[in-house]
This record gives sequence, structure tokens and C-alpha cells, in this order.
Amino acid sequence: MRRRRKTVVVAVVIRRVLICAICVMTLLCFLTVHIYVAPFNRLPRRLHLNHHNTRRGDIIDYNKSITEQSLTRNLSRLESDEASSLLTKPKENEIQYQSSISEHIKNTELVPPHFSTSPSSSKLNMTSGIPDFDKLWKPPPNRNFVPCVNSNPSYTSPLESRGYLLVHTNGGLNQMRAGICDMVAIARIINATLVVPELDKRSFWQDTSKFSDVFDEDHFINALSKDIRVIKKLPKVIRAAKSDSRLANNNLPPDIQKLRCRACYEALRFSTKIRSMGKLLVDRMRSYGLYIALHLRFEKDMLAFSGCNHGLSASEAAELRKIRKNTAYWKVKDIDGRVQRLKGYCPLTPKEVGILLTALGYSSNTPIYIAAGEIYGGESRLADLRSRFSMLSSKENLATSEELKPFMNHSTQMAALDYIVSVESDVFIPSYSGNMARAVEGHRRYLGHRKTISPDRKGIVRLIDRIGRGAERDNRKVYERIIDIHKTRQGSPRRRKGPVSGTKGLERHRSEESFYENPLPDCLCQRDPSKAR
Repeated sequence: MRRRRKTVVVAVVIRRVLICAICVMTLLCFLTVHIYVAPFNRLPRRLHLNHHNTRRGDIIDYNKSITEQSLTRNLSRLESDEASSLLTKPKENEIQYQSSISEHIKNTELVPPHFSTSPSSSKLNMTSGIPDFDKLWKPPPNRNFVPCVNSNPSYTSPLESRGYLLVHTNGGLNQMRAGICDMVAIARIINATLVVPELDKRSFWQDTSKFSDVFDEDHFINALSKDIRVIKKLPKVIRAAKSDSRLANNNLPPDIQKLRCRACYEALRFSTKIRSMGKLLVDRMRSYGLYIALHLRFEKDMLAFSGCNHGLSASEAAELRKIRKNTAYWKVKDIDGRVQRLKGYCPLTPKEVGILLTALGYSSNTPIYIAAGEIYGGESRLADLRSRFSMLSSKENLATSEELKPFMNHSTQMAALDYIVSVESDVFIPSYSGNMARAVEGHRRYLGHRKTISPDRKGIVRLIDRIGRGAERDNRKVYERIIDIHKTRQGSPRRRKGPVSGTKGLERHRSEESFYENPLPDCLCQRDPSKAR
């Protein structure tokens, strides 16, 4: 009898132990799936990078990147009806990856995507584990500057139209954007009805995109209804052959300046398919954590036009000279590339960008989005940059070929995707101050002065050349000097710069800051100076 009782007790104990073990194993399985599968289960295979070679202190916590860092961003970025918006705010702790862009558009079309409206904050404890967060990622103090683009009380609705303004834009995406916004202001000034602009189909890019392929046409018309009358089609009456002839950057009536900002940041919204695909790319970059958007200008047409040939072979330089000579509408044919570079007029090469990022202190596993067209020289030209920073991504390897198919062979639409990812990045760095760089910097200033590092190209190349000549053997000293010259080039609030006194012609034009590069003071006001952070 005693033996039977002992057997029963042992059986009960074993059963309880087994039940506890099963519960523990079930819980562990649940936690394992939650932590490791969620961030990557739908990402393209090409995005899964090898992190085994990262330094111990640089290991990325991907679960923290998605949950805690997105929480930081969502808590600190406020929604505003005044600011233009192109991306939806992601649901908390959730990133959805669709197998095709059509499915993604269907799921998000009822809620138009928006840009978030203020920079991410560093004040939450959850960012304290990121090495050198304040130095590398923290946005500059915005001093409580906010968009103020509402018209004055005396501003009237459009009067009876005196005619029609037909606009044929030219250039790349951001040159066309600036031209369209200026033409909106001109239509108001001359009291004309604006016909929806025609996009450039004849320039270097040979893009067949219509206005409605790139921008939300109905939104554009409705958003400007209190400023000007916009219609989709009309017979020719008044024509601006090219919207290349810009309005002045400064000294225009305040209401006209505010209208330019409303047109640029509110009315000129990208089409639904572009906004949806842009959101998808941003979400995939954010799954890696904080990221840099690098606008890397090193395309063949840009180098040929500017005459910049540093780091190129003799045959490559000759090819660019031939292109410049044979392009009739490029007026300047003989350009000294060396002089251009020393004056700071050339883009930084991928190698020089790598040195800059290393000098500023970014680690080798920093996620970097390459916003660019086809790099001249291909993958081999990126070798020096990739040797320093292994986590290089682009729209081509973040998305599948099926997802990108609707945008292929349309350079304007592909540039729009780069624009969205660049505006939404934690840090934006352009290798050259072209139309895209200026437009993105201005938009980031409008949305709360997000961190934008503007390289001092003239200073950088002189320091790098000293390393090459062996005159400065201690790289650390060079790095410290690079850091020093960029302390005041981080995108903090300041008034737009006018032309340098005494300059003329092209030099005067280059020294004057574009309206769309810095909309302060015309479109940004200090909410309460006593509470500026």
C-alpha cells in the first residue's frame, strides 16, 4: 500500500514538471518568433546583410530599432494641418511589407500618406543606448520655428482671370518642382488661370511621365483654389516656354512668398502610387534603425555638364568631354576640372564621401540609403565607400523588381522615390548642392529643421589632398578639422543668405541661397522665443 502511494506521488510530480516544461517551451517559442521573425519575414532577400563582422559595441538591436526607435519618432513628430504631408505615420510597432506595390496601394489609398512634421527627439531614455547619439543623430535646435504660410487678412480670392498661363517645365524633378511653384506665384501676380503644367519630355532623361503620373493633380488644383484658378486643359493663349526663368529669391511681397511655400509643400503632392512606394522604402530603411540618406551625385550627365573628372580614367574623362561637346544646349564646352574641384564646384567622389562620414564619426555599420541615378563607373566606383560602410542600400535593392516595375524607365518618378526617403531620413547628406539637395534641405527645414549636413566641399578636398600628398600624416588631425568646419553646417535655423557683396554674374548667382533651399524668414515663424529649445 505504501509503495503504491509513493508511485502515485512520483507520477503526479513528473506530470507537473512536464506541464511546466511545456509551458516554458511554448512561451520561449512565442517570444522567439515575436523578436526575430517580425522585422524580416517579408524583406527582399538582397536586404539581409551579414553582420557577423561588426564590432562588439556596434551590434544593432533590430527589435529595438523597430519598436523603441519608431516610438521615439512617433511621440516627437506632431501631425500638423499647416505642413505638407506625403507619408502616413506608421502604426505603432508595426511595419507591413507587401509582396507587390499594387497591394500596398490598395491598402493605403483611403488614408493619404503624409510626411511627419518635426524631427525626432533625443530626450527619451530609449535613445541613450545608441553610441554618440547627440553628436551623430540629434537634430539641431529648431528654436520653435514652425510653418506660417497662411495669407494675410487682406488677401483676396482669385479675381476674374485675365488669360491663361501654359507652362512647359524643363530639367529634372526638383528643377521642375521649383519652376512650377514659381509659375503658381506668377499666375497670382498677373491674375491668370494656370493650366496644369506639362513636364519635360525632351531633356537628357527622355521621360514620358505626365503631371498626373508624378503629382496628385486633383489635390494640386483644390489646394490652390483660394489663390489661383487651375484647370487641366485649355487652348493656347499665354505660354511660358520654359519655367527655367525663376522669380527672385528675395524682396517679393510676403503673400507671394507664402504662396510659393504653399504650392511647394502643400499643393505639389506626389501621386498615390509614388507616396505608397516611398513609404514602403522608408519603412524598410527604418527596420535597420536610424539611417542616413546620401544624395550621391556622380551620374554621367552631371559630370559631363560640370566638367568634373577627379578620380576618373583618361578614357572616362574623354568620354565626358565628348558628351559635353555634342550637347548643343550646354553652352560652356572648355572646363578645367581641377580648377572646378578646388573651388568646391564639383561633387564629392564616393571615396571622398566615405572619408567625410568616417571623419564625422559614423560607424562602419551605419545604414545608408544611396539616393542617386546610375553612378558613373558602376559598382566599382562605390568600392571605396563600401569598404568603409557595408550597409549601403538603394531603391533597387530595397524593393523587388516587381515592386519597382511601374516606375522603371521614368527617371522623374524614380527621383521622387529618392526624394521621399531623403526627406524622411534621420540625417541627410548631399555630395553636391544641386537642385535635389537644395529642395530636400528646404523641405527638411520647413518640417522642423531636421539634421542636414551640408559638406564644405572646398575645405574637404583640400584636406583630403593633403593626406594624398603626405603633408598631413596624422589622419586624426584631419578628421578633427573636418568635424570643426561642419559644426555650423547641420541645418539649424538661420535666415536665407543673399548674394555676396561685389560678386557678379554666375559667381553672384552661386553665392545667393535659393528660396526653396531655405524658406526662412518668409514661411517660418518663431512660435514663442521664450520657450525655444
